[in-house]
Amino acid sequence: MRSVTPEIIRRQVVLEELDLAPDATRAVVVRRHVEGIDYRRALWLVPLAGGRPRPLTGGLSRDSHPRFSPDGRRIAFLSRRASGDAPDDAVDEPDRARINKQIWIIPVDGGEPWPLTRTRHGIEGFAWSPQGDRIAFWGPTDPSPILVGERSDGREPTTRRITAGGWRWDEEGLRDHRTHLAVVAVRRGARPLRLTEGDFDVVAPAWDPDGQSLVFCAARHELADLHPRPSVFRVGSGQRHRELVEIARLGGLVESATPSPDGRWLALLGVDVDDAPDDAAPTLFVTPSDGTAAPMPLAADLDLPVGAWIDTDLNGWATSARIGPFWDVDGDGRPSLVALASRRGRCLPWRFPLPAGHGRPQPLVEAEAACWALSVAEGAVAVLGTLGGRAMELMTVEDDAFRTVTSLGSRWQRAYSQPLVEDRWVAGAGGPIEVWLASPPGAGGAPLPLVVDVHGGPLGAWAPAPSLEVQMLVSAGYRVALPNIRGSAGYGAAWIHAHMGHWGEVDAEDVLSVVDDLVAEGLADPQRLGLLGLSYGGFLVNWLIGAAPDRFAAAVSEAGVANQVAAWALSDSGPDYNRRSRLGDPLTPEGVELLWRQSPLRNVRLIRTPLLMLQGQSDLRCPPADNEQLFVALRSLGRTVEYVLYPESYHVFAITGRPDRRIDRNRRMLDWFRRYLA
Repeated sequence: MRSVTPEIIRRQVVLEELDLAPDATRAVVVRRHVEGIDYRRALWLVPLAGGRPRPLTGGLSRDSHPRFSPDGRRIAFLSRRASGDAPDDAVDEPDRARINKQIWIIPVDGGEPWPLTRTRHGIEGFAWSPQGDRIAFWGPTDPSPILVGERSDGREPTTRRITAGGWRWDEEGLRDHRTHLAVVAVRRGARPLRLTEGDFDVVAPAWDPDGQSLVFCAARHELADLHPRPSVFRVGSGQRHRELVEIARLGGLVESATPSPDGRWLALLGVDVDDAPDDAAPTLFVTPSDGTAAPMPLAADLDLPVGAWIDTDLNGWATSARIGPFWDVDGDGRPSLVALASRRGRCLPWRFPLPAGHGRPQPLVEAEAACWALSVAEGAVAVLGTLGGRAMELMTVEDDAFRTVTSLGSRWQRAYSQPLVEDRWVAGAGGPIEVWLASPPGAGGAPLPLVVDVHGGPLGAWAPAPSLEVQMLVSAGYRVALPNIRGSAGYGAAWIHAHMGHWGEVDAEDVLSVVDDLVAEGLADPQRLGLLGLSYGGFLVNWLIGAAPDRFAAAVSEAGVANQVAAWALSDSGPDYNRRSRLGDPLTPEGVELLWRQSPLRNVRLIRTPLLMLQGQSDLRCPPADNEQLFVALRSLGRTVEYVLYPESYHVFAITGRPDRRIDRNRRMLDWFRRYLA
């Protein structure tokens, strides 16, 4: 068996997206692989009853978001491929500087794909109409509320006039255009009809069953740019710029609205608590489709988040999780909703009985799985997910268990030695802490150099499937501890609430409890302890090496936070993020003191641990301007510190970035620990 080295990134394959055919006889998935310094994505058709999967697209394609038509005969998908025969009378010519994602149509049983749209700024998503004759799509549109002057020949405009927040977003860059909704007939040369306009963004549209209207989420209130609280609106599908009607809202926010098959109800995913704080988990509600009654919670006492709140790069992270909900019936023919929910590092499909109060939600399967995409049709439930340490595959739920259908996503793992992963519980001041402990095969109980890897969020949670960086560290001879400390999602509201406004306190205490336990058990060498973390994990690395001086022999901090006072305004989502996590704001002296109390920079004089800082230059979530303050301060104190800045790289480039940069990042991480923990 080969050791896992940074070059594994060139061999990794990820199954990213999933859709079931309406008759549930087959599925379409997206298979991603590396080619050179880029990624290629192709659609694969998978028969569920047996038979070999076959590629629908290939070559140099970059295809995503596949969806079967209602009759199951065609698949629409998004692609960046060049279109020589795109309709000339579509909305606009493509942007000259790049090829944007457009909608393409391909026959399921054979034939070449053809382009349905050619919009100037590309398309973010789409949905087939119930009759299959039209497609609704959404994406950036003109005119821009920010740009002054025209772009030409790839050059920037005269200026950008900014009067509100929300003009930047990580992995998008500068958001020059609002996202709006349009519909287009599914035929060559059809001209789209735009349905919405205004100073707001359309989110998660879905068709009403009669095909005459759509529902979507949008934040249209004052200060929505800094504190988005989307509610649900309806718009007719056959008239340009029709007046919008608000039909549902929650106290916090609505993430999506899904009409029932009979059109009488809407299933809402959201939070019904003012300001939607971090300890208020997103959950499901139902409400009359006409907005005549208040939404009713389906799982008021579940105390778990609906969604994929898990951390493992075996899911690729390049696409958003498809979590549902889907309308379905249970084994007795009673209506229900099926959605992904996260519990203790596992993410599984759950069934939510209807109407509200008629039974408790239950997982359809109990397994060491972390699901990322869900699709439901004709009573069949399919997911893409990891199982144990295996990479993501297509699985169906049968007889209360998962049946693995494909080997497309995990075959590459077979040649590589995999870590032994143990599920441990460690006593902590706030209660038991779940820890995934990854060790080299054959290491037994010998004390090894230990790296504690802190997940992001803080509303993330480590899963049973170890990330590639964990596999690399284990192959290099380290144990890796993956603790789900206070603040992690999936352990109840109290576990999160204890962390809110107390960064660097309860979380640091939990990490040190885990280290103490592993040292006491003889599994970790107390002289060779390392820290690793990305995003919030990077914050906690920065904090711990100052709060626990000389405890750790080496640390690697990636895209973390150093100065919470500055990060409030520098981050693309700072004001809303700080409000929901109760970190505070710098608008009063008391607020500044609260933020500074939770800032690693305040402890900089105490830091003596050699620190490697990794940073994406285009990171808008935890930008370089914040982290460079810590680097300059450490450099001025003569400490051992190195700062590596990756061009054209966003917040989670370590997982989604250009392959050569990801490889370089992992080489530097391994070299740093080898230098100071060997």
